[in-house]
Amino acid sequence: MAGVPMDQRDGWIWFDGELKPWKDAKVHVLTHGLHYASCVFEGQRAYGGEVFKLREHTDRLIASARDLDFTIPYSADQIDEACRQVLAANELTDAYMRPVAWRGSETISVPARENTVHLAIATWVWPSYFSTEEKLKGIRLMWAKWKRPSPETIPCKAKAAGLYMICTLSKHAAMDAGYADALMLDYRGLVAEATGANVFFVKGNEIHTPTPDCFLDGITRRTLIGLAKANGYTVIERHIKPDELGQFEECFLTGTAAEVTPVSEIGDYRFTPAKACRTLIDAYAEAVQPKRAAAE
Repeated sequence: MAGVPMDQRDGWIWFDGELKPWKDAKVHVLTHGLHYASCVFEGQRAYGGEVFKLREHTDRLIASARDLDFTIPYSADQIDEACRQVLAANELTDAYMRPVAWRGSETISVPARENTVHLAIATWVWPSYFSTEEKLKGIRLMWAKWKRPSPETIPCKAKAAGLYMICTLSKHAAMDAGYADALMLDYRGLVAEATGANVFFVKGNEIHTPTPDCFLDGITRRTLIGLAKANGYTVIERHIKPDELGQFEECFLTGTAAEVTPVSEIGDYRFTPAKACRTLIDAYAEAVQPKRAAAE
């Protein structure tokens, strides 16, 4: 499916309670979610036919909508079942999945209490966010121009579409400059996250990661914290200043799309993917595919 536009693919999308042919899953150009960013989404992966931590993703989707002052008209159980239905309908076992909820097109103005809330769920084959070759040598990051805003200015705990605008800008700038991604600071000038993944730094037996007080506390992030502790590492969540990066030996990103991706460079700072990265890449692979791990 490489190169096929997203709106021209074959398959099925769960849309407002029913499975629709992929190309028929459409919204109107005057949809509120398009104009005013009243839209939330999830990124989740299925491994071996099961969505990893499905209920956590569903709960966050519902909470994100609540943060944006709308209610998804389906229960968590119904959303979970819809995710399983769309995976089965597309005959996929290892796939990326995107649930998305948004306000509809009844009115097109800032207030939208009367607008219908919609929910769609799509799934497709999407390999890891970064290629195997990039992972093995560690990806290169530049510093982003844009900063994560203060929690007084945005609903920072929501996985809301509008909050990714500066991530797209930062990612484009990084790619144009020959980098794989960009590392963003927050409004205080502290290390925050990459454009679509959380960041971790390794020093000996310690793993340091920024406190998620103004950006998303990723489900994969929390999973890796647990795996790191289980593998004997001490995990320290704290505020990290950019000039501290020189003291760390390894660095990696985590996210549903990125999974566990080692980093070799952030601006002038250099890292060497080594034991911690290898250990956690393997631990995550085992955690997300328990059936395969048990069989082996």
